[in-house]
Amino acid sequence: MNKDNSVKILQAYATGLAAQSLSHKVQGKVFAAQGYTKLGEKYADHATEEMEWVDKFIDRIIALGVQPKVEAAPEMPVFADPVEFIKADLEISRREVPVLQQVTLSVADDFATYDLLRGYALDEEEDWGWSEQQLELIGKIGLQNWLAKQM
Repeated sequence: MNKDNSVKILQAYATGLAAQSLSHKVQGKVFAAQGYTKLGEKYADHATEEMEWVDKFIDRIIALGVQPKVEAAPEMPVFADPVEFIKADLEISRREVPVLQQVTLSVADDFATYDLLRGYALDEEEDWGWSEQQLELIGKIGLQNWLAKQM
């Protein structure tokens, strides 16, 4: 097992996911303030779920005997338009899930880290599916009907 590789990957995902969690939390507040209460709650819950993954990654880093680092998070844009945000979030999933799948395979000799990243990858695939489903739904029922369902 290459402990350094596992720690490097876990640290990178903990940092990136913490930023993404904050982005989802902010987006949830923006959407709730616009009156889209259900959408606001969905992203607030999603932010909480992402921070739970961050906690698991940090716990694993510590279990590997390494001190986790607090790293600067990349800046994330804030969207006023829910559809534009879903499209941007979907693009991140399309770009990053295949990378996550490959990274997960790279730690296959570290069973605990592999299982953790595999679980996270499955969760991200579900999020990808949800975003695609919402965009398809908008196409079928129209934007105004979809927005009304988010209130």
